Amino acid sequence: MKSTWRYGSLLAVFLLPLFNVNAEPLQAKQYADFDRYVLALSWQTGFCQSQHERDHREPEECRQQKEIPNKADFLTVHGLWPGLQGSVAARGVDERRWMRFGCATRPIPNLPEARASRKCAAPETGLSLESAAKLSAVMPGAGGKSCLERYEYAKHGACFGFDPDVYFGTMVRLNHEIKHSALGDFLAANYGKRVSRAAFDAAVAQSWGKENVKAVKLSCHGNPAYLTEIQFSLNAARINDPLSASSFISQPHPGNCGKRFVIDKAGY
Repeated sequence: MKSTWRYGSLLAVFLLPLFNVNAEPLQAKQYADFDRYVLALSWQTGFCQSQHERDHREPEECRQQKEIPNKADFLTVHGLWPGLQGSVAARGVDERRWMRFGCATRPIPNLPEARASRKCAAPETGLSLESAAKLSAVMPGAGGKSCLERYEYAKHGACFGFDPDVYFGTMVRLNHEIKHSALGDFLAANYGKRVSRAAFDAAVAQSWGKENVKAVKLSCHGNPAYLTEIQFSLNAARINDPLSASSFISQPHPGNCGKRFVIDKAGY
């Protein structure tokens, strides 16, 4: 029975009770003149592999990584990044500069800079215990010694005045919807295998329509290339709706994964 509706619009309706139908919508209280978000989801095994190969200090969550029954659960939350606002662009800021500095961009919003090398130095987010528990299940770097949620909120959320519970709750919901789509099934079915970009794109098209293949950017590392991150360009006006064909906005770059890449598995 599940297979008869999981890829259609009814999927989102069935999922809504899992994420509190009466939750407040995600809404910027200031700097709200942007048209898109980037939802960044890590392929966690590939992310950890890349940190290992680059001789970076391995995050605690990578050292503790192990095999799990549902391979789609290796698709984890990195962040949700509002696009460049018109009011900020009018002050001479381009997209590249905005994505590099986020809320610390000068001359505005000009908040204290959050540094990737010192994530735990960022202020606490104010997440409720319930929301923090839900987030930690899908963002391995949240809490603990990694403090990814602090860094993400300081860089991409604080200057908009987002309610932390709503901001991170939106990421949890979107991650869940994607993992339970045809794309999530594709990732799980091809765990540890080399796939073509064409096959990946076909799974995106099956989930949300062929026109939205261009809304997805892939990041890979290594030779042969293996997947580390998937970025989705999302329509800001539809961010509070269940994912559908109208939830996405095309973006110009397909990423660096080339025609074939590996859906990396746990372990080095």
